Amino acid sequence: MQDEDVLAEFRASKALLEGHFLLSSGRHSAHYLQCARVLADPQRAGRLAQALASRIPRELRKDIAKVISPAMGGVIIGHEMGRALGVEALFVERPDGTFELRRGFTIEPGEKILMVEDVVTTGLSSREAIRCIESEGGEVIAAAALVDRSAGSVDLGIPFFPLIAINFPTYAADELPDDLAAKPAVKPGSRAKP
Repeated sequence: MQDEDVLAEFRASKALLEGHFLLSSGRHSAHYLQCARVLADPQRAGRLAQALASRIPRELRKDIAKVISPAMGGVIIGHEMGRALGVEALFVERPDGTFELRRGFTIEPGEKILMVEDVVTTGLSSREAIRCIESEGGEVIAAAALVDRSAGSVDLGIPFFPLIAINFPTYAADELPDDLAAKPAVKPGSRAKP
């Protein structure tokens, strides 16, 4: 699947939004990719997961024992990646603001894990999820995401495989362009900011 094919999937599902958005990273953007919309269609989600799985080198793919994703945004793509790779798909969640492995999910000591996200902007959630997985005994050997919004600058400390890199500019609150500052900011994601 080429970049234009991936964008066509986002456009077809009306998941590419324009306006003024406050991202979960705390940065502002005129564009937002609503991955929940692109993943709502199970066939589309499966196609995207198959394409994402094919981006991971075969040597790494064969070692993956489980896929773990952060809730909420990563749950659907994590599940579909588990299906694409033929492994169990779990998720970590934040009942009290910090990622935890719950619901009876377990990781065997040294088990090789692929951490999967929907969108990576700064990598903060990804790094938090990786720390949680490691604290439970897992070895995170790679990360994958549908979308890399970091302009290629994110460093997760492990190999990172996005399906597409989209470089819409993001801004700190004190550096907003006038046209963006003139619009009210909307928080479209699943995670509330403190």
